[in-house]
Amino acid sequence: MKLTRRRFLQALAATTTLVTGLTPGFASAERHSRIIPSSGERIPAIGIGSWLVFAIDPDDETELTTRVAVIREFLDLGGGMIDSSPMYGVAQDVIGRSLKRIDDHSRLFSATKVWTHGNRQGLLQMEDSRLLWGLPRLDLMQVHNLMDWQTHLPNLYDMKAEGEIRYVGVTTSHGRRHEELIDVMRSQPLDFVQFTYNLLDREAEEYLLPLAADRGIAVIINRPFQRGGLFDRFARHRLPAWAAEIDCENWAQFFLKFIISHPSVTCAIPATSRVGHLRQNMGAACGRLPDQAMRSKMIEYVERL
Repeated sequence: MKLTRRRFLQALAATTTLVTGLTPGFASAERHSRIIPSSGERIPAIGIGSWLVFAIDPDDETELTTRVAVIREFLDLGGGMIDSSPMYGVAQDVIGRSLKRIDDHSRLFSATKVWTHGNRQGLLQMEDSRLLWGLPRLDLMQVHNLMDWQTHLPNLYDMKAEGEIRYVGVTTSHGRRHEELIDVMRSQPLDFVQFTYNLLDREAEEYLLPLAADRGIAVIINRPFQRGGLFDRFARHRLPAWAAEIDCENWAQFFLKFIISHPSVTCAIPATSRVGHLRQNMGAACGRLPDQAMRSKMIEYVERL
């Protein structure tokens, strides 16, 4: 199931669209979006995660105001997917309070998870999540780290059929439970799957990404920066001069463009609590993306540092 250069470029052309708008670094910005295979809907290729960075005191006005600013800027710059989970403490509460202060969040693609055992507890938790977000319905509900997926997925399919959610997915993180994930991807009619993939953690290239393409499952990438580990390792080094060939102005864009240039990837969800960092991340949705030869060059470069 490995991609040839020709298949890679054909798939990349099919999954990329350029949308005019205002984005840092580009006077007439080009924002990459991807198709959700099960529906044909397009969503922006760069989203935002909420693990840790939205775990604040919701009643701390200063901290809440910074999160409102991040979400507002994210949506203004053409962002769509915000991903969260009950596992992330008060993150969903913070997101919901932030959305109440933003006049227009029509571009939002809401993605959260069910993270509990049992039928009743799962249904109660999902309704609680919807209330915390303050939305009439959520776009994507995922089974977090495959917890009791045999119980939750039938409920999610029923909710989708009733129009209570739009999409169904499952998640894993940092390389865990891949064998079980593969079995679920093969046996279940999923809309989305979420797992870890970045410049150094490329295990997903062997089975998960090709399988998602074969099964028509949209892919969300978590831990695109190794929870900051990539910056810790490489930020002291300068970007290579040839990074300009793919319109990279900083390491964040270098890391993210590697991810979203893979034709099986639908959306990457870097987490941040700073507007400046958010703008850097969103810049990765603009300009040229690496082809297969450039991706190999990027891997070789970072592995030498």
